Amino acid sequence: MDVPWLLVAHGSVTALVVVSFLCGQWPIFEGTFVQRINHFLTFGAYHHLLRLVHAACGNGARDLVLGVESYCCDRPNPILQIFYVAIIGVTYFIIVQTSFQYIPGYYVSGLHRYLSIVAVAIGALLFVLTSFSDPGTVTAENVSQYLSAYPYDGIIFEEKECSTCKITRPARAKHCRICDKCVARFDHHCGWMNNCIGEKNTRYFVAFLVWHFLICLYGAVILGFILAGELKERKVVYILTVYYGIDNSFSGLFPHVAQWLLAVHNTQILLAVFLAIIALLLGGFCAYHTHLCLTNTTTNETFKWQDYIMWRKKVNEEKAAANGEVRKSPPSKWKAFFSRSHTEADETIVKNNIYDRGMIRNMCEVFVPLSERQSFSRKKSD
Repeated sequence: MDVPWLLVAHGSVTALVVVSFLCGQWPIFEGTFVQRINHFLTFGAYHHLLRLVHAACGNGARDLVLGVESYCCDRPNPILQIFYVAIIGVTYFIIVQTSFQYIPGYYVSGLHRYLSIVAVAIGALLFVLTSFSDPGTVTAENVSQYLSAYPYDGIIFEEKECSTCKITRPARAKHCRICDKCVARFDHHCGWMNNCIGEKNTRYFVAFLVWHFLICLYGAVILGFILAGELKERKVVYILTVYYGIDNSFSGLFPHVAQWLLAVHNTQILLAVFLAIIALLLGGFCAYHTHLCLTNTTTNETFKWQDYIMWRKKVNEEKAAANGEVRKSPPSKWKAFFSRSHTEADETIVKNNIYDRGMIRNMCEVFVPLSERQSFSRKKSD
C-alpha cells in the first residue's frame, strides 16, 4: 500500500527539481523556495563544492577544479557530445535487452523492433549534422554579403567592429567566446553539440529537438503499451478481482497493479518514466525554439530585448522621479505574470522586430538560410 505514495513522492520531488532548475528565475517565483532551489542548483552547489575542496585539499585542488570548469565551459570540448552518445547508446541497449522480448505483444507489433532502429539512426544523423556543420561563420570574404542580408535595427543592433575578428559585425551576428569566431544570426553556443547554433544549422538543431522529443514520447508510449499488454495477457486484473476479491475500481486496483508491475516490470517502468521526463523537457525546448523560428528571433536577441526593455524601464522611472510623479503601487507578481501585456511601452518595443516578416517567410528563412540562396550567391560573386 505504501508503493503508490512512494511513487507520488518521487514524482513530486522530481517535478519540483525540474521546475526549479528550468523556471526558478521567472519573476513569478521571485522570493520563493523555488528560486532558492534554482540558485542552489545553478550556483550554490558548485560554490559549496569549491569551498569544500579548498578546505579539504588546499589551493592546488581548487585550482584543478577551476581548470576543469574552464575547459568544460570556456573552450570547445566533446564532453557533452560523448555524454549524449552514451545516454542514447546505453538507454537503447537496455531497452533492447529488457523489452524487446515483449515485442511483438498484445498491443505492440513486431514492426517496432525495426522502427526503433530507424528512429535512433535518424536522431544520430541530425546530431552529426548539427554538431559538425558550419553555423554560418562570418569572415572577411563574406561579411559584405551578411551586412546586406541583415540590416541594423538601430535598437539592439548597431554597426560596430568585432574587436577580435577586426571586421564589421553584421546585424544579428555575435562573436562566440568559446568557438572564437563571429556567427551569423547567432542563437547560442550549444555544449551538447560542441558547436554554435547560427544561420546555417538552426534548421538541424530544431529538427534534432523535435525528433528527439518524438523519439522519447514514442519510447514511453510503446513501453506503456507493453505493460498494458502484459496486464492483459497475464489477466492480472481478472485474478485480483475474482480470486482475491479486490474491488473492481481504480482506487481499489491501482495499488495492487502498481505493486505487481514494480515487482515484475520495474525496468520498463523506470525506462518509461525516464523517457517521459526527457520528452517533457524536450517538449518545452521545442516549443520555445519553434516560437523563435516563427517570430524570426534568436535566443541571443531575446536576451538583448530583455536588457533593452529593462534599461528603458529604468530610464522612464528616473524621468518620472525627476518630474516628481507619484507612481502607483506595482501589481502583484501573479497579475504581472499572467497579464497579456505589462505596459504600453513594452509592447511597442517588442513589436519593433524588423526581422519578423510573417510566419511562413520566417520559417523559410530558417530552413533555407539567406546565405544559401541564389540572390546571396550573386551578391557574393559581385
